[in-house]
Amino acid sequence: MTATATQQMSFARIAQFLPYEQELVSIRRHLHQNPELAFAEHGTSDFIAGKLAEWGYEVTRGIGGTGLVGTLSHGDGSRRLGIRADMDALPIQEATGAEHASLIAGCMHACGHDGHMTMLLGAAKYLARHRNFSGTLHLIFQPAEERGFDSGAKAMVEEGLFERFPCDAVYAMHNHPGLPQGQFAMRSGSFMAAGDRVFVKIVGVGGHAARPHLAVDPLVAAAAIVTSLQTVVARNVDPTESAVVTVGRLRSGDALNVIPADAEIGISVRSHSPAVRILLKARITELITCIAQGHGARAEINYVEGYPALANNAQAVELAAQVATDLVGAEAVDTAFPQLMGSEDFAYMLQRCPGALVRLGNGPSDGGRSLHNPKYDFNDANLPYGAAFWSQLAERFLR
Repeated sequence: MTATATQQMSFARIAQFLPYEQELVSIRRHLHQNPELAFAEHGTSDFIAGKLAEWGYEVTRGIGGTGLVGTLSHGDGSRRLGIRADMDALPIQEATGAEHASLIAGCMHACGHDGHMTMLLGAAKYLARHRNFSGTLHLIFQPAEERGFDSGAKAMVEEGLFERFPCDAVYAMHNHPGLPQGQFAMRSGSFMAAGDRVFVKIVGVGGHAARPHLAVDPLVAAAAIVTSLQTVVARNVDPTESAVVTVGRLRSGDALNVIPADAEIGISVRSHSPAVRILLKARITELITCIAQGHGARAEINYVEGYPALANNAQAVELAAQVATDLVGAEAVDTAFPQLMGSEDFAYMLQRCPGALVRLGNGPSDGGRSLHNPKYDFNDANLPYGAAFWSQLAERFLR
């Protein structure tokens, strides 16, 4: 960010919230060096629980597996606020070359969850120390966001998260490479897409490559299916709606002189509208079934519905925008950010409680610094921004 007078004032406000930035950097890099995959975040959960207990939070563990909630009440206020951070890492071999690189082979925080946890821990320490609020604060540390289905948010909700820890609103934050560091982005309504996965097996009849008339070639059927799937969005979905159908896997055969007996297709399906989601499932299933039959083959389809679309509450976005504007100025806050086709399991929590997910710019995404990339790393300059945002949001909501 350019150091204008307004932004210099913003830095001063952020500094008031976080006089212990180096401690946060140390925490973030510890978490980065010790990543854990979905539902295996045992050391991470232990670390967070220890910090929260040290600062005076009542810690409840074992919600949705390794999930935990830190609760702090103060004053006689009746309002209750939830703030969620995700804990899991990804099965990726890190290639950043950083001194704080992952110590676990084939596992790294390639999506910034280490930063998300640290920003919330920074706010937790500040709020416990100053207690400039009246009400109840529930800090939700959630496992298994990256799982894609049967995730940590779903597990926590199904195990009674909001019955045990009632919230009048719940918030979350995700970093956003490609958006300037320290800038906030959000929107009301559908913000992130529903994400479904389709696993297809095309069953034919194997045979000799020189005698194709005696076989049923599943590869030919699979190729026709892959091509036809490109028409689903282009010719079935209203052009004013958002949808993506991506074939990410096509596998079959080993030997060049053998017609294989089967072929596998893997598909990623994204949508925002519930009606479009239903339409996509129907058309994809119909196309695959009919094309396979037309080639004399058979299709076995496993259509797995993943995370629902994430919809932000308008009032929750309004409050988040006010807090962000106070911190960084209106020019660094976008309240009409475009819809994203990525998915987020925080959507399960928003189905049960009004709230919002906010994006925080992580800086340039060139050179492989995008999410889920071996060269990605969370921008430590954002730690005071995120912690200050959560601190001020909690104080504003729990006046």
